[in-house]
Amino acid sequence: MDSSAQAHEHNFPERAGEYVRIGLILFVLTALEVGSYEIAHRPGVPLHDFMHTGLIPVLIVLSAIKFALVALFYMHLKWDGPLLKGIFSFSLFLATFVIVALLALFIYEGKFSAMIGSLMGATGT
Repeated sequence: MDSSAQAHEHNFPERAGEYVRIGLILFVLTALEVGSYEIAHRPGVPLHDFMHTGLIPVLIVLSAIKFALVALFYMHLKWDGPLLKGIFSFSLFLATFVIVALLALFIYEGKFSAMIGSLMGATGT
């Protein structure tokens, strides 16, 4: 093995324990997502009113945290060079910008609530 390959491998975590810890954190975050959804859709449960109105932002934040953990550790982005980090970050920023722009357009046109209503009607909730 040449020295550059050996140096590159040295940057990765040497213990499987780190991956297990990240997996447990992802499990807890997923449980929080499921719990948030259940609380939002069960009247009479504590925090129902808050979660019913704030479910989407809570799920987006939890999903963003999970995405960051997966990208950093399981995709080894944490140990990549600055060029690859920049390409990945720019692509993520661009996708986020497009999604926010589309949501703003739907809200501006007044079609957002109709779209959400049709989605909620289609799922039977």
